[in-house]
Amino acid sequence: MLIYLNGEFVLQEDAKVSVFDHGLLYGDGIFEGIRAYNGRVFRLHEHIDRMWDSAKTIDLKIPISKKEMEEIILETLRKNNLKDAYVRPIITRGVGDLGLDPRKCSVPTIIVIATSWGAMYGDLYDKGLTAITCSIRRNPAEALPPNVKSLNYLNNIMGKIEANYKGGDEAIFFDTNGYVAEGSGDNIYVVKNGVILTPHTINNLRGITRLVLIECAEELGIPVYEQNLGYFDLYSADEVIVTGSAAEVTPVTKIDGREIGTGKPGPIVKQLMSAFKTKTETEGNPVY
Repeated sequence: MLIYLNGEFVLQEDAKVSVFDHGLLYGDGIFEGIRAYNGRVFRLHEHIDRMWDSAKTIDLKIPISKKEMEEIILETLRKNNLKDAYVRPIITRGVGDLGLDPRKCSVPTIIVIATSWGAMYGDLYDKGLTAITCSIRRNPAEALPPNVKSLNYLNNIMGKIEANYKGGDEAIFFDTNGYVAEGSGDNIYVVKNGVILTPHTINNLRGITRLVLIECAEELGIPVYEQNLGYFDLYSADEVIVTGSAAEVTPVTKIDGREIGTGKPGPIVKQLMSAFKTKTETEGNPVY
């Protein structure tokens, strides 16, 4: 595997960063998770726009243009002869000292990793995920905005650890006000009486796949509303869905031991999974 690292393509085992890189020392940096399907990169522009928004929010000045980053991503896929892949562009604050001051980091580190990627949850797309609601609260927007896709993912990881101990495939976070926020790596939706309900994005990531799901729902004539949600909404839902670039569109059929709806993937998530698949098969920036 060849990795893009600061202007060069190097073998995986040679892709090294300094121990003084603030991405390693402090999680000071940003990333994206992007999918390629059959030689096309899905929603590339939207991902890069979000990456630049994350950088702006943490005052990280990216030394290349959006167009250059897009071309680096495409070339990383070409170098590795990949058509179906997961791509991880990363920009760290760069090498500094052991202090916190980002002004000590003169040049950001730019990394792009591309690897083969199949269905993240295997046969669980047909069965549905088992989720738990975790005791860890999502970082509040006034502390570290969840809309910054930062390298500091400990909040998410703590939720995932709890899910592992409790036998869940995924963890559902609530915010500090007691409202449903998101999963450890995906956005979440409740289906009730033919309507999709999803949290406002102030307390969770403005997911690219989230936007695609909303597009698919609108095209299918399924209403979508943003509103605050709680435990009652999760437990009494007809269906629960999560989405993410890695997870795609995935049903959740059990939460905290309770069966959701019939305990099987419902009709709306099945429609959305099919519509999403159609979009990934027909849209995207050509790699070759």
